Amino acid sequence: MELRQIEAYLDSPNPQERMRAITELRHYAPEVVVPLLRRRMSDKEFIIRSFVAIGLGRKQTEEAFEALLDLLEYDTDSNVRAEAANSLAKYGESAIPHLLKLFERDSNWLVRQSILASVEGNEYPDGLLKLCRWGVEGNNREVKLAAIANLGQLQGTPQESEALAVLLSLANADDGEIRAQVARVLSSFDEPRAKAALLDLRYDSDYRVVGATLEGLV
Repeated sequence: MELRQIEAYLDSPNPQERMRAITELRHYAPEVVVPLLRRRMSDKEFIIRSFVAIGLGRKQTEEAFEALLDLLEYDTDSNVRAEAANSLAKYGESAIPHLLKLFERDSNWLVRQSILASVEGNEYPDGLLKLCRWGVEGNNREVKLAAIANLGQLQGTPQESEALAVLLSLANADDGEIRAQVARVLSSFDEPRAKAALLDLRYDSDYRVVGATLEGLV
């Protein structure tokens, strides 16, 4: 699609045409795309703003980075903020401090899940450990489960011992699903404390926990 047509579609009252325009922008250079994407950052349709966030992650410029920070700060829809967080993570190390601050201030489970999924433990182990600590201290079960799972990424990193300590502190959690998740992750740690805790969990009163301890043996 020619750029003139894309610009016309971006201003169309039809959201399908606006989405098509944003999709077509993938064929153009960042210096052309980013200013056009910014025009739709306040679109009334959250799906359009989500498409904008995705596009800003693909066309990486300083202007796009700042635009993503604006979406994270001001957009009221958690779906948009989650997409913006995922896109921001594509910028690498420069994004990590912003993602940590966002996780602290934004308690929405979808946003936090997106951040946890986008930070790689082998590249940013210290940042991931902080996210996981905050995740397990929060009130949302799904975020807790994701944080526990991500602690497994820290095996073999300088943060391995601290990650294991967090896991061991959750081995006696009241929630059986939490204990089961801990058991799954502990099986990846080749360390005496992990093996001892895993053996204790094998005799747990919850069948889900027992089953989780056996998964690594299959």
